[in-house]
Amino acid sequence: MELRHLRYFRVLAQTLNFTRAAEQLHMAQPPLSRQIHQLEDSLGVELLERTRPLRLTEAGRYFFEQTAALLDQLEQVAEGTRRIANSERQWLRIGFAPSTLYDLLPELIRRLRRNEELELGLQEMITLQQVEALKAGRIDIGFGRIRINDPAIEQQVLREDPLVAALPRGHALLGQPLTLERLAAEPFVLYPASPRPSYADHIVALFANHGMGIRVAQWTNELQTALGLVSAGLGITLVPSAVQSQHRADIVYAPLVDTSAVSPIILSRRAGDNSAQLEQCLALIRQMQADPQG
Repeated sequence: MELRHLRYFRVLAQTLNFTRAAEQLHMAQPPLSRQIHQLEDSLGVELLERTRPLRLTEAGRYFFEQTAALLDQLEQVAEGTRRIANSERQWLRIGFAPSTLYDLLPELIRRLRRNEELELGLQEMITLQQVEALKAGRIDIGFGRIRINDPAIEQQVLREDPLVAALPRGHALLGQPLTLERLAAEPFVLYPASPRPSYADHIVALFANHGMGIRVAQWTNELQTALGLVSAGLGITLVPSAVQSQHRADIVYAPLVDTSAVSPIILSRRAGDNSAQLEQCLALIRQMQADPQG
């Protein structure tokens, strides 16, 4: 199966007529028919009911819907690539840990999108993955929660988020002053399980620095999965306070007494990268820190 097969099939599925499809594709009808047969052979299914009028099979309708979306996306990528190559647009690729998407990052993205000459690429990844992606050139800037010692990477703490306990509704600790010591007696749901080091190590270290350990009842890789397991009663977890904006009827967020229980939002970038689009992004961040309502 090749890209041309998908393009031929899209036109045929839109026209449901070999003659009209061949005319739109500027080719003869017999070669078009052969190409469609090749596509069906490669998939091992019939995409068309060759009746009068021509009709798509159920498999054909599904294949058309999915591949049409892929082709549209590919054409957008191709157009963006041409514009970037011709210096008509700039490209800024951002990696972000999920928990950074609840506060600072959405506003930054909104402000960046005001620049019509800037193309944004967004990819969800934890800090360790961001570092590798930065060094490989797959992203230009990352927003995470873990400090990394790597001479190829520059990091900047944008702010410290207080941690809050996520507890299932009706939990016995609700309404009581929550200290790390009290929480250490509870089973924990920790995330992410891999790769490491990660936010999970930050939580483990927080208790270890106070001479305490925690019992992990369940590991998971996603924040939302962790909250779902908390609501199911498997344990509790600690999340940055910004996560509270995601209201859930089955979860209660409770502040901690310990002021040392914080999680930083950390900006990571390649050392020495002074590209115009990155500098624009950094300038916007400084502006947001100076005037959050601006």
